[in-house]
Amino acid sequence: MSTNQQPSSTEENEIILGTGMGPLRFGATMDEVRALMGEPEEIEESEEEDEFEHQAWNYLEEGYSLYFDREDDYRLSCIETDHPGMRLYGELIHGQSPEQIQELMRKHGLEASEVEKMDTGETRVSYEKEMIDLYFDEDELQFVNFGVFISEDLDVQWPA
Repeated sequence: MSTNQQPSSTEENEIILGTGMGPLRFGATMDEVRALMGEPEEIEESEEEDEFEHQAWNYLEEGYSLYFDREDDYRLSCIETDHPGMRLYGELIHGQSPEQIQELMRKHGLEASEVEKMDTGETRVSYEKEMIDLYFDEDELQFVNFGVFISEDLDVQWPA
């Protein structure tokens, strides 16, 4: 894709499991992300007691938080978004119910979801192998957190 073409909104907010979202690809360096997205509005450093040292770049207006782990040489490894235009398998998913999401995943051959009621009252639906967590409030999808795939040997599977 040539860099001077603006991606269409569908592509821009399309979640591709294990790969990224729109033009953002897991494995991108901080410089590559900055070139695509511009400067983040805020950068959060991980707390000392966090298991993994990381930086989170928050693009509040766009509704993205991008995570870079130190042990991955600070390459993009996880995206959290509440973007109202987010799509999965080409479908708009913001505001959908857990059942609708599970049905969409089933249609694409993904069965194994784990559902957990959080202390905060939200419901989380997780697909561990696919590295995606979907968070619902009052049965409406609010935001998703998804990351690069990891093999059973715990090797990071960067997209080609």
